[in-house]
Amino acid sequence: MSSLTTRTAREMLADLVAKRVSARELLDAHVARNDALTAKLNAVVTTDLARAAKDAQAIDDARAKGEPLGALAGLPMTIKDGTDVENMPATSGNPALADRPKDCADADVVKSVRREGAIVWGKTNVPLMLGDFQSYNDIYGTTNNPYDQTRVPGGSSGGAAAALAAGITPLEIGSDIGGSLRHPANFCGVFALKPTWGKISLRGQVPPLPGKYVDLDLGVTGPMARNAGDLRLLWNVLRGSPGAAPRDIKGAKVAVWDDEPGFPLGSDVREAVKRAADSLSNAGATVERAKLPIGGDELMETYYELLIAVLGATFPKELYESFTAQHTRDLEAMRAGTDAFGAALYRLRATASYRDVLAAMTKRQAMKDTLAAFHASGWDIILSPISPVPAFPHDHSQPQMARALDMDGTKIPYMTMLNWIALATALHGPALAVPAGRTKAGLPVGVQLIGPSEDRLFDYAHVLEERLGGFSPPPI
Repeated sequence: MSSLTTRTAREMLADLVAKRVSARELLDAHVARNDALTAKLNAVVTTDLARAAKDAQAIDDARAKGEPLGALAGLPMTIKDGTDVENMPATSGNPALADRPKDCADADVVKSVRREGAIVWGKTNVPLMLGDFQSYNDIYGTTNNPYDQTRVPGGSSGGAAAALAAGITPLEIGSDIGGSLRHPANFCGVFALKPTWGKISLRGQVPPLPGKYVDLDLGVTGPMARNAGDLRLLWNVLRGSPGAAPRDIKGAKVAVWDDEPGFPLGSDVREAVKRAADSLSNAGATVERAKLPIGGDELMETYYELLIAVLGATFPKELYESFTAQHTRDLEAMRAGTDAFGAALYRLRATASYRDVLAAMTKRQAMKDTLAAFHASGWDIILSPISPVPAFPHDHSQPQMARALDMDGTKIPYMTMLNWIALATALHGPALAVPAGRTKAGLPVGVQLIGPSEDRLFDYAHVLEERLGGFSPPPI
């Protein structure tokens, strides 16, 4: 990894302030890093280097004059291609959006980082309409995992996570409705925060279709970084405040949730959860395995119904019909409930109404109340897996539900990737993805921290980073 691009975002900013490096030099270093790796990774799929060079020079000139500058002044960064950036409109991997006019407005999150002086120079790859746990599409092709190019970087913020891990960008902004921040962070060994639903504006995100802004239920946008301190820095910029002061975790209660009927979990991931649990215990927290007061079956049924309703409301009609047709290839089996995701999809495709969605929202509110009571009873946070397996080999076969993942020599359904991420997503809570070491094969594997507030999650993330080593660069 290039020496200029290996440093933390905060170290880069300190170098900029001290004039040890200019914004133009830092931008050029990251662009060169991408140029060197694009054939291997294909993480950055479009750029606006003319605008970026102009913005970087403006920061350098302002700094030379002693003018006040923002918290990210001169720092280069990329943005996931599900987010509109002026001159780089979001395609979300959809060929129908490939020729959008370039004069789109910046999404609200892009405005936030530009106000603080960030230099936005490129967009990172995603799957079609952000709808997969891999990152490939017919416009830009396939993004590879920097730790093993035969494997996926995750999705849908896969290009973002790969670019972070490879030193192509120090910060990224992704989005999450089905683990799209957490799975890529997990597979590429970086950090990501899925914020509380509704805390950060989604204006300028695609889907929904351009110009069809709506506060999308379940969906969030959030920060990604190579370390907890940089993640907090970007999070504070996005939310517009510094948040609460850090607190010690000694004496806090941590519920380890890694055993749920119907939720597969491989040995590599289970060992990572144990490492994280032991680290928190050694730091003074009370760590115990706990059964959550919410049943996995009920959680997933409610999540699926809400998720599919959102897809139906926001996907282009023809794409949604294609998506549902792929996922309902065996309607009789799904009607019989042999597959939970398929059963929910069948019900909603056949009978969806506002009454159905309202019923799911009512069940969701009851679960939110139950989880709040669980935390109020003394459980500070929940420590759990993110994905049932580490990064898996590329698989572009269709339909998605026909795919299978290898878990310790056993095949498990592809859609079980939604299981462990569903709690925070369905119930609108925050979750923070943290690296927790490597597998025997050298692949990153992480855990997620789930709790009532983002600030408290950072307290635990810093402990895990210190004790488990945090990010370690790929051998690429």
